[in-house]
This record gives sequence, C-alpha cells and structure tokens, in this order.
Amino acid sequence: MTASAEPVKLDDLVRVTRSIRAAVETVVDGKPDVVRLAVTVLLAEGHLLLEDVPGVGKTMLAKALARSVGCSVRRIQFTPDLLPSDVTGVSIYRQERQEFEFKPGAVFANVVVGDEINRASPKTQSALLECMEERQVTVDGITHLLQAPFIVMATQNPVEMEGTYPLPEAQRDRFMARLSMGYPAADAEVEMLDRHAEHEPLEALQPVTNAAVVRSLIATARGVYAADGIKEYVVALARATRTTGDLRLGASPRAALHLLRAAKAHAAMSGRDHVLPDDVQVLALQVLAHRLLPSADAQLSRRTPEDVITTLLNLVAVPRSRATA
Repeated sequence: MTASAEPVKLDDLVRVTRSIRAAVETVVDGKPDVVRLAVTVLLAEGHLLLEDVPGVGKTMLAKALARSVGCSVRRIQFTPDLLPSDVTGVSIYRQERQEFEFKPGAVFANVVVGDEINRASPKTQSALLECMEERQVTVDGITHLLQAPFIVMATQNPVEMEGTYPLPEAQRDRFMARLSMGYPAADAEVEMLDRHAEHEPLEALQPVTNAAVVRSLIATARGVYAADGIKEYVVALARATRTTGDLRLGASPRAALHLLRAAKAHAAMSGRDHVLPDDVQVLALQVLAHRLLPSADAQLSRRTPEDVITTLLNLVAVPRSRATA
C-alpha cells in the first residue's frame, strides 16, 4: 500500500500543475479548458469520462496526461469479446509449486486508459466498479490494492453509434467528470496539421513530474478549506436535482462528494487555500450532468441534463461571502 504523502506548498502545486498543463497542450491543440479539467480530476482523485465522436483527440489527451506526469500507464482496448479477467487479472495454478499465482490485469497502473469503454459488454464494464471506487481488486476472495495515484480515463463514443452499449448508471456515477472534446477551432486545426504531419508530438513529450509528487499534490488539494456554507451549497444543488420534475434520476451523495473534491482541486490550481462558490459553479455541469436522467416530459421538450443544471444554478441560493471566507 502506498504511504501517505506530505502536502506541498500551494505555490509549488500551482507551478507543477501549470507545467503539466503546458506539456499536455503541446500535444492537444486548442483545448486549454479541457486540459485544465483533466488535471483537476487527477488532483481530486477522480476518474474522467471523455465522450465524443471518433478522431477528436480523446485517447491522445489521456495518453498525453499519463506521459506528462511520469506515472505507469496501461491501455485497455474495450471490445465485445474482452473478459473481466483481462481487466482485473486472474489466478493461475502453478503445478510445480502447487499454489495459485496472481497475474495482475491491465488495471494495475497509475493511469488506466480505457479506449472506447462502451464497446465492451456490461459484464466487462462492471469489472471496473470496485477498482474505481475502492482502489482495489478482489480476485478469488483475495484483495489486491492499487497504487496511488490511480485514475481511469475512459473514452466513449456516442451511444447512437453502431456497436456500443450504454454505460450502467452505477459506473457513470463513479466517473467524477465527463467532458466532450469538441472539434478544434480552425486555426488550432491548421496548427495541428503542421505539427502532426512532420512528427508525433506524443513521442517527444517528456514527463514534468512523477508519481510521488502527484501524491503530494493530491494531499495539498485535499487539504483546501471548504466552509460550511460551501458544503451546504453543494448539497443544495444535489438535492435540487432530486426534486425537479425534469429529472427521473438526480445526483447521488457520491456526486456531491465528487463536486466538492473537484472544487477543492480547482481552488488549489487557482492558488487559493479555500473554495469559492465560483469553483463549484464552474464544475457543476461536467461533474453532475452525466449522472442525471431526464424525465419523459423533459425529453419531449428537448431539455437536456445540462439545461436543467444551468437552471438550478440560477435558482439555488449562493452562500454569502462571509460564509465562504
């Protein structure tokens, strides 16, 4: 099991995370907000779901973040014939020693890149549930701990595309945030053609930190202060999603916890030792939307979960400044 890491100074966290973002942005062109969110999720000890059409750089973002932090990385290509044991590992009987030996699966890494996760069967997708929530794997009754930091960065094509399975609600809820890459701006796409036509930027990307430093950054982000008013605000947002008629499934308590953790990491990356309502609001769409299911009426009126969250952000009272100080 990984030893507890000592927090670093806030100035050091800001410096290192800027270096990580700058390194990733040498590979992922024209997407600074996307890169910032990916680093935020890493510091918040969460997992990231990248959802968009093929060819917009989802896997490239995951690989670039993994390489920039200098951690161990394993890639899992999810296919319909992938087995749960391919993900978690399997016990093999050694005749010469007359005992079982555990062979770790692809999930035993600091950064796990799950490519096209919704092309695997629900049974195989479910193999990640224990890993993502408890940072451990249980095979044949024996529990094996995963080393920190541990982040699953899974890519997903829209479920309308051929050969895909929708993610179970339990698994979607374990992803701290979901983001869509989107198409790059015209000038960024031209720059991408110039860069990628001559060489592969990912091959030239050098690590700017290591796993031990990342563990210290996580400890620092975890220690960012959140006032009672901020916590009540997060809970109020989560509860509002459970009572609105536009949703048939609202945010879980885990969603509220993820939102607070992400807000702490966002505040730390901004150089603050305390959370502001702005930190919560800027992350609410990415952290909450993928967990929510619209009601039949909302679907008929074409109101998406993002629309509902935007409305609730305008309705739920924001804590006063004295409560956030």
